[in-house]
Amino acid sequence: IAHGDPGAPDERILLGHQAAWPVGRFSTLAGFLEPGESLEDAVRREVLEEVGVPVGEVTYQGNQAWPLPASLMLGFTGRALSTEIVGDQHEIEEARWFTRAELLAHAESGEVALPAPISISRSLIETWYGGQLPGSW
Repeated sequence: IAHGDPGAPDERILLGHQAAWPVGRFSTLAGFLEPGESLEDAVRREVLEEVGVPVGEVTYQGNQAWPLPASLMLGFTGRALSTEIVGDQHEIEEARWFTRAELLAHAESGEVALPAPISISRSLIETWYGGQLPGSW
């Protein structure tokens, strides 16, 4: 999920940290499709449920086979309508907005660990960033 003008220096990406993960591990938000729900509406619902951020435009980016539990992971980008984070603290322990400069600095310092380079989550992050980022889980 991004906020701001696409590609602008102050555009930000929203990443989340699950409580079960090691400190500093951040990734894109994820969820499941409910019966009868469109893919775009699932993205909007999941982001709203997990971090309280309303999402407008949603765009399909790609997919990846996911072995557990024999699923297909779909990747989307979305435009946040607000930057206020109101998490439920159950699934997502912490959510943060990052500019490109902040994400690079935190990844270089090791303060933030990003998903593995083979994951669709990493692909979504690096597509938004505009290139490769250092570090991974």
